[in-house]
Formats: sequence, structure tokens, C-alpha cells
Amino acid sequence: MTIKFFGLLTHEHSSETIPKQPGGPVMDIDYMVKQAQAHEAAGFDRILVAHHSSNPDGILLASHLAQKTEKLKFMIAHRPGFIAPAYAARMWATFDNLYPGRAGIHVISGGNDAEQRSDGDFLDHDARYTRTDEWLEVFRKTLTAPTPFDHEGSFFRYSKAYSRIKALQQPYPPVFFGGASDAAVAIGAKHADIWALYGEPLDDTRQMISRIRNAATLAGRDPASINFVVSFRPVVGDTEADAWRKADQIIERIKELRGEAFGTTKGAKPDAVSSQRLRDIAAQGKVRDKRLWTEVAAAVGGGSSTTGLVGTPEQIADSLRDYHKLGISNFLIRGFDPAADIQEFGQGLIPAVHELLSRDEKAAVGA
Repeated sequence: MTIKFFGLLTHEHSSETIPKQPGGPVMDIDYMVKQAQAHEAAGFDRILVAHHSSNPDGILLASHLAQKTEKLKFMIAHRPGFIAPAYAARMWATFDNLYPGRAGIHVISGGNDAEQRSDGDFLDHDARYTRTDEWLEVFRKTLTAPTPFDHEGSFFRYSKAYSRIKALQQPYPPVFFGGASDAAVAIGAKHADIWALYGEPLDDTRQMISRIRNAATLAGRDPASINFVVSFRPVVGDTEADAWRKADQIIERIKELRGEAFGTTKGAKPDAVSSQRLRDIAAQGKVRDKRLWTEVAAAVGGGSSTTGLVGTPEQIADSLRDYHKLGISNFLIRGFDPAADIQEFGQGLIPAVHELLSRDEKAAVGA
């Protein structure tokens, strides 16, 4: 099973330990281009372009960055419902033709009611997933239908919908999906090519994979057709002690920046089931399994990807191998100092993972 590494591209230089600069550009174009190029040079296969209701548009950002890179692929986050699905299908097909085979759509139905409403969406959580189901049905059909088609559903209505332009990736660009609620699993299992998971303990990850694949079977799909990407925040050191010193410094910096908000859900996504899961996992201990580090998740309320792996490149590679054995073929890794960590991952961690798995494959053949 081939391992691929994804990164995350932000539109400004910031993280849990690096505050946004007052008066700084909301969209630092030079920074984004350098970061995209750094990911490509470091051996990343794809980058996630995230979405937030107040941030720059993801597909336009990805289009600009695709011009500045050669082969880096994109996982462009998109919230269904704001752009009609047939129109969105033509957007992604156009992108995939302009930048051959580099498009990907990460479908996020929205886990925070307040943020959804700031963009004009007043549907409740489960209704958003019902809309996503219909949206993806039309999106995929638009990219595959050889002739015009009609559609009349609860949210969208079409007469003779058709797209002359089709994606180069057949039958359509990969559909990424995320979510841990019952509604998310039921809908995503019908449509997802690659399911995005936060970094959880091995047993929890195994159970989540089983839950999603069982739902795929109920939906009439081959459960093995769904692949997975798991997100981690690696903290790498020359020695394990060095790595833990870095981890302690990260927590102290977060504590300094968050002040009274430290250890609360302020700034997180408290409505999201996946965030609630991270908070529950963090409450069970600072370190889970060999080296799954939960302190950041506890410090910031579980929002986003906030669980780490702490150790040397070889130790973290060994932990990633454990997830690989569960059937994980993709890892989204990002650090707390985006500029420096990309290079560090490319020089140490990514080669260590490939070397370890290559040795495993050779040993299996020899056996």
C-alpha cells in the first residue's frame, strides 16, 4: 500500500503558537506560494486548502498556487449548498483540466451552527448532511452524465443539466469527506473516496474505520473502496527527550497566548462531534498508545487537528506504521511552526516512513 503525505496551507503565517500579526495581510500571497513550493520540494503529494466562513476563497487560492508549482495536488475544502452542485462540478472539472489531475474536493457540511449562519446557512446539523447527500449526487452526476439530465429534490432542481467539460480524473476528482456524527457517517459512506480522520488512539481509529466501512456496505458500496487520511501534528527531535522539550515549549506558548481561554473551547468548534471526540480522548491522558500527544487538544478545546506524535523521525515513523497496518494510506501532517516544520518533515520524517515501510515490504517478500 503506497503511503502519501498531505500538508495544510494557510493563507497567513500563524498557528496555535504563532499569533496573527495585527494589521497584517489577510491573504499573504508570497507566503502561500513559498509554502506550497516548500511542500512540493519536501515530498508532499497534496495540500489541504481549508475553508472558513470569513476566509479567502479556496478554489481561487488553489488555482493560483497550482500555477506556481509543478505537480502538487490539492484537497480544496468546500461547503455544499452555497454554490449549486452542477455549477460547482464545472468549477472542479475546469480546475482539473487547467492543472491536469491535481484537483480534489474536500466536502465539509459544517460542524458549527454559528459559523454556518454567518454565511447565511440556517439549516441544522442533520439537515446540512441531508443537503450534502443530494448535492454530491448532482455534483457527481454532472461530471459523469453523457447527456443532459433532470433532477428534482428537496434542495435542488434542474432541467437538462449538463456539463460539456469533464474532469481528467475519471470518473471525477477524488471526493474527500469528514465527520464523526451518525449523519456524517451515513451520508459520507455513500459518496467518499477518501475519509479524513483526526489523529485518535489506535483502537478508536480502528473502530471508526469499521463503522464507516459497515455504513458503506449498508449503502451498497464495496467497503474497501473508501481510503483514509489521518491528521497528526508531529513534534520531531533528534532524541526523544529533545522532542518532549519542544512539546513542553509548545504548550507553554499556547498557554501564554490563550490566557484565560487555555483549556476551554473558545475559538474551537464545540458543535462538531469530531472535536468532542478529541476532547474526550485528551481527558483520558496526556499520552495515548506509544506517543499520541493530546495536550494541545485539551489546551484549545479539541478544535481542528490538534493531536500530535512526539519523538524522533524513526519513532514517529514507527507509530505511523501502526496506523498503516489499520489500512491508513494517507497522512496529513503539519507542525506548529509551518515554515520550519515542512522542511524538517521533508528531511527526516517522510524519508523515515518510506524507508521503514520499504523494509517491511522487503521482509514480507523474503518471508
